[in-house]
Amino acid sequence: MDKSVLIEYVDMIEEIKEIRRRIRKLEDEITNITVVSDTVKGTRKDGTIGPIKITGYPFPLENRKKALLSRYRRKLEEREEELLELTIKAEEYIESIPKSELRIMFRFYFLDGKTYVKTAMEMNVLFPDRHIKYTEDNVKKKIQRFFKNVPQCPEEKC
Repeated sequence: MDKSVLIEYVDMIEEIKEIRRRIRKLEDEITNITVVSDTVKGTRKDGTIGPIKITGYPFPLENRKKALLSRYRRKLEEREEELLELTIKAEEYIESIPKSELRIMFRFYFLDGKTYVKTAMEMNVLFPDRHIKYTEDNVKKKIQRFFKNVPQCPEEKC
């Protein structure tokens, strides 16, 4: 297992957010479908020729949007199941890190989705007596050094 699990985990979270945004947008569009009307020139029932107003509800449009909404919901369920599997793999990877400090940083940064700044702030709260305070730069460097120094898993063993 290598860092690609963590990267895929973060990407999957963003993909799920995007699918949810699309679902909300479609739901709004469906609720805002209104009656449409148009005026055409033709003959009325009484035989006079002139403008005729036609009014109706766009059922085909609503049905297409509902079908698309259904597909998005199925896709969301699939992605959420994949995310659960990735979460387990990501947590296992983080647990395999020998240093406790790095494990905590990785949980904040990758699993919780915090920025380097917020990760540093959380680390400072957890370790208030630390001589050198955590900063955005040193959190970033520690994570980068970990990936640079740790040999990655060969493909055939993963």
